[in-house]
Amino acid sequence: MDKPVMNAQPREIIGKHVKRLRSEGVIPAVIYGKAVAPIHIQVPLRELEAALTEVGEAALLSLQIEGEKAPRSVLVRDQQRDVLTQRILHADFYEVVMTETLRAHVPLVLEGEAPVLHDADGLLIQQLEEVEVECLPGDLVPQIVVDVSSLESFDDAIFVKDLIVPAGIEILDEPEEMVVKAMPIAAEVEEEEEEEELIPMAADEVEVVGRPGREEVEEEEAEEE
Repeated sequence: MDKPVMNAQPREIIGKHVKRLRSEGVIPAVIYGKAVAPIHIQVPLRELEAALTEVGEAALLSLQIEGEKAPRSVLVRDQQRDVLTQRILHADFYEVVMTETLRAHVPLVLEGEAPVLHDADGLLIQQLEEVEVECLPGDLVPQIVVDVSSLESFDDAIFVKDLIVPAGIEILDEPEEMVVKAMPIAAEVEEEEEEEELIPMAADEVEVVGRPGREEVEEEEAEEE
């Protein structure tokens, strides 16, 4: 898959003045990396959102900066978003060296149908949403597909060691960490009921043991006098 191309411009506006950029649909950003000093840039919000929607954060982008001949290969390393609107406020891009390995977090995407759910009422519980991988930049994939068709009973589960990844990619998470498992709905109900039983009682329903009441305290104070 070809890398999405995103345009950018050198940025001179910094500090509080970047609010004006955002009002114009432009996001302040920074490029950094092992082989490059930090560079302040600005990118169109629509292009950044489109790129993230297409490939997410775990894939290379071609960032073409105005005035430069060749695009830079980068990863989106961090995003700052508005707490209420979730609009992107700032982005950090990491420029990769194509001959050096890197580490990245790749999302896990469930695919297929679990046979166990055909014969019984249950739910798929995904306990791991992403894994950390190490590979060359050119081998990085935007996601890892998890085929759930091997879940034939509620005793079955898929672990990190069961994940299938392309050649050149090493998963760094613990092999025995569980990724996904089918759970019967009845078990889910029982867990909810157990949680309800653990709800703390109101203060006037709680009997305090081993703590003297006010009368006892007054008696002790009188004896001390």
